[in-house]
Amino acid sequence: MSRLRVTPAHGQGRDRLYVSLRDGTTVAWYDKDTGRVSVLSGAGREEVLSALAPYLTGEVTVGPPRVPTPADLDRLSLHPDDDLAPNRPGEALHAELDAVRAAGSDWSSGSSGSSSSHGSLLWRRWRQDPRQDSRQAELLAQETIGDRLDRLEDAGWRVLHSIPLPGAARIDHLAIGPAGVLAVRTLPARKRRVGVADPLVRVGRAAPVPHLRWARRAAERASRALAADVRPVLAVVEPARLDALPMPPDVRILRDTEIPALASLGGVLKPADIESLYATARDRHSWLRV
Repeated sequence: MSRLRVTPAHGQGRDRLYVSLRDGTTVAWYDKDTGRVSVLSGAGREEVLSALAPYLTGEVTVGPPRVPTPADLDRLSLHPDDDLAPNRPGEALHAELDAVRAAGSDWSSGSSGSSSSHGSLLWRRWRQDPRQDSRQAELLAQETIGDRLDRLEDAGWRVLHSIPLPGAARIDHLAIGPAGVLAVRTLPARKRRVGVADPLVRVGRAAPVPHLRWARRAAERASRALAADVRPVLAVVEPARLDALPMPPDVRILRDTEIPALASLGGVLKPADIESLYATARDRHSWLRV
């Protein structure tokens, strides 16, 4: 058995595979976009290439890493299990839906007879459950907002997704950039009217929900974790109409199409501050006591 393991990391404009020892020490990484395998000093070149062999495509160059940026150094100091940077938008929902799909697959491929019929019935009921539709809508909304936030990287932003908090809560997205630190809560509203009456938000004909209170709470917890000012944002995905008058003074409410406009804002954080806060935020341990 190889003493190396390969861990994928997606986001921030990069698609990489990190090669690490069993204790989590990173020894190399493969950047799919550039086709380069960077091997750290002291690592076995042939062993690294052997571990990466199933994943390599096309021609690749192999050599020592280029001069690392401060962000690279921060990343390499983290154990992969403690690094939140690879989290996908809606990571928790992905895990939940994958588990249920796997259970459905087990049911459908089970033995014939009453047990199989019962499993198939349960699977059909699950697929027809309105809560399943809400999970899918929530995941799609988080992926939409996550994609738009990730595209801010060229404007100097750093973004994390699905940050786990004590008590099973999560911050959907955390954006750190020239305009400050934003804790972004996602609200799916595809082709439905959204009405805001602080702290309640009504989507379509559903009962009002205190989304603004939850957004403020997430920002407060992020502020404690980072020892920095964090502003709450409610990102509404594809609303037919958005009524928010008066606009809450402390919560920024944005349509998904307005996310790119953040790239033009600045004047709050310098690049070094952004990288420092990002290094703290991506460490799982930073969020354990907030």
